Amino acid sequence: MSDDSSQRIAQHLRSVAAAAEAGGRLPSTRELASRFGAGPVTVQRALAQLVAEGVVETRSGSGTFVRRRHVGSDRADVAWQTAALGPERAGASPIGSTMRQIPHDTIAMHSGYPDIELLPVREVRSAFARVVRREESFHRPPTAGLPDLRRWFVDELEADGWRDTDAVIASGGQAALAATFRALAAPGDPIVMESPTYWGAIAAARQAGLITVPVPRTGGAPSAVDLDEAFATSGARLAYVQPTFANPTGDVWTAAQRDDVLAVVRAHRAFVVEDDWAHDFAMEAGPRPLVCSDTDGHVVYIRSLTKSLSLTVRVAALLARGPARTRIENALTVSDLYVAPVLQSVALDVVSRPTWRTHLLRLRRALQARRDALVGELAAGAPMIEVERVPRGGLNLWAALPGQGSDGTPTDAELVAARTLARGLSISAGGEWFPTEPTGPFIRLNFAAAAPDRYAEAVEILAGAL
Repeated sequence: MSDDSSQRIAQHLRSVAAAAEAGGRLPSTRELASRFGAGPVTVQRALAQLVAEGVVETRSGSGTFVRRRHVGSDRADVAWQTAALGPERAGASPIGSTMRQIPHDTIAMHSGYPDIELLPVREVRSAFARVVRREESFHRPPTAGLPDLRRWFVDELEADGWRDTDAVIASGGQAALAATFRALAAPGDPIVMESPTYWGAIAAARQAGLITVPVPRTGGAPSAVDLDEAFATSGARLAYVQPTFANPTGDVWTAAQRDDVLAVVRAHRAFVVEDDWAHDFAMEAGPRPLVCSDTDGHVVYIRSLTKSLSLTVRVAALLARGPARTRIENALTVSDLYVAPVLQSVALDVVSRPTWRTHLLRLRRALQARRDALVGELAAGAPMIEVERVPRGGLNLWAALPGQGSDGTPTDAELVAARTLARGLSISAGGEWFPTEPTGPFIRLNFAAAAPDRYAEAVEILAGAL
């Protein structure tokens, strides 16, 4: 009956779209559900079908519209590019599902960002209004970034020996990662990575032509033995890690694990890139960054404000010592020249005010409530999905799917994700978070992106897809 209703809604919308002008707004999901006596999932299935057919287009936060019709042929002759481009260095799927655009009203649990309701939008707007009135906001800044903003990032570490001249401002954490990989390794060089880990780091390493050497997490962190062997056998001089609230697993290294890893890195005279992406998302007091224990320039530290401040203010800091810092700054300058002074000034304005600390406290309470709510819904509505460790920070749950279905068929996480998307729920399949083959069927669910009042619906869709 649900499939029949979905087809009736789809046929109705085809008729409406055929009679309407391009760009015309279509009825909302609630209107369609009420008119046809159908549930929101059924309506979403119909909309997803029409989006796939190219009949309609969705605009996040605005609604569904008749797609504009193009005049002329869309079939350009680009076959010549196959030979011109050569092999694909970035891999088969360099862009992760977190960047996926989804239909309006789809439950977004795939995203890499928090819901805009969790961000200090009012404070950012006020900062923009203040900053644009300053003459210096329109002058080219130093390539390394505004000195006061660099000093703020250094002061946040509360560690001795670091100076503002050790910091470089980048246009987001991804830009900082890509520049660091290019600066500290050459194409064909190995890079050691935890497995699983952030898909963007995997993609950046591939694009830089690096060979990934995966190391499994043992008790939440790479073991000293595995890490030592990876460096020794591969000859790597560069590693990428997330010691605090790792994305996607949420793991946190203990103090002993941090000491062990740093000792191995020092012994091999190597660099380790510490991605402190979730610095502002701790629900409980977390350990100090690894970089605070480094005195000899082995750790390259990256912290971004994009996710906790505003998606429109892509600002991050990179801290490094010695010639490595110079090489990284040069790599950033070649790719970006500099980060827009207005964005740097807005970031500094917001984080320098007392309201920033208030925002972080409010954010952490909200994240904890959302995490607990989603864990509860999964336990009640989809007990076959296992959340091995409930994270104490970050934005995501890392969950293991049952190894096989009731018919004995092995569970395919990609297929489950495709099924949920067709039914109105967007999730991230686990495969893209592994530098090599995944060790089982996993999914990542962002509890910060979707509204809590839709968690029960999301779990129902997920259980149905399984």
